[in-house]
Amino acid sequence: MSEDVRPVRAGEELNWARVAAYLRDQLAPHRIPGLDLSREPVVEQFHGGHSNLTYLLRYQDAELVLRRPPLGPLPPTAHNMAREHRWLDAIHPLFPLAPRTFLLCEDPEVAGAPFYVMERRHGLVVRTDEPPALADRPAARHRLSQALVETLADLHAIAIEANGLSHLGKPVGFVERQVRGWTERWHRSKTDEIPEMAALATWLAAHLPPNADPPAIVHGDFKLDNVMLDPHDVGRLVAVFDWEMTALGDPLVDLGIFLAYWSQGAKLAPHDALASVTNRPGWFSRAEVIECYAARSGRDLSRLAFYEAFALFKIAVVIQQIYFRYQNGQTRDERFAQFDVRVLQLARQGAAAAAG
Repeated sequence: MSEDVRPVRAGEELNWARVAAYLRDQLAPHRIPGLDLSREPVVEQFHGGHSNLTYLLRYQDAELVLRRPPLGPLPPTAHNMAREHRWLDAIHPLFPLAPRTFLLCEDPEVAGAPFYVMERRHGLVVRTDEPPALADRPAARHRLSQALVETLADLHAIAIEANGLSHLGKPVGFVERQVRGWTERWHRSKTDEIPEMAALATWLAAHLPPNADPPAIVHGDFKLDNVMLDPHDVGRLVAVFDWEMTALGDPLVDLGIFLAYWSQGAKLAPHDALASVTNRPGWFSRAEVIECYAARSGRDLSRLAFYEAFALFKIAVVIQQIYFRYQNGQTRDERFAQFDVRVLQLARQGAAAAAG
């Protein structure tokens, strides 16, 4: 339950003098209130995520967030800062929970890789514990559950053509490309043969759903710890983060991800990839999540098992990619040392979802 701002992890420091000089040149025209670019920023790091590197730059009366890819070689098309920036730029006016961006830098000489800078939002992020306003408060948990599901449905309700977003993606064939792409990522990053992952990939390719009608904006990683809550009203969202995988396509991919991270109905160890606070009294049950989304969106959820199985497969691949980077010395973050165990757990859960 925090924004996870701490000192920068060893080995993940950037050339801050070079970054500050670049920002002095590029940010002045934006006239950001309270931003004094004559000062050197105080830099900290958001430690909650497992993927992209996200830093807080404090300029006395103004704060900025800098986001760049993880260190080391990356999978093709992954961690595309220009793409994420482009999506945020397009979505923010239509969906204000998406933070406002200020600039994109595609010159890797500045910070070692392309990056973008956006506004900072203030609030609470719920990870492994709950803030006092939620702890032992079933009614508050219930209200937040509803707000989360309705926010997701409202994102999916944004009209693509009417708002000039069609150029941002190709929704036809979206799910097939997702299954193929994440299967290819699995083969590139696997460190051991896992028969359960191979079987799940085969099942997904054989059970593709029809194209979504209508298609929608797909966030790609919508879950409890990717939203920020109003500290004075925890039933109200003030931000949605991590738009790296946003696309035009089938919105039920988002619902599958959301359900994968929601309570699995069993008490999980805190280190489990799907551990969640949402198994406590007052949080929506999985059935209530589905019912609320169906009522708000009007979507047909009869093939939801496919999307849940795909979500578990995708999460397993994401975790395997992180474990691959750890095994190859691209990160020294010890949180990742046992990620191979998580991948096998997820593969087995995905197979169970596919079996119904």
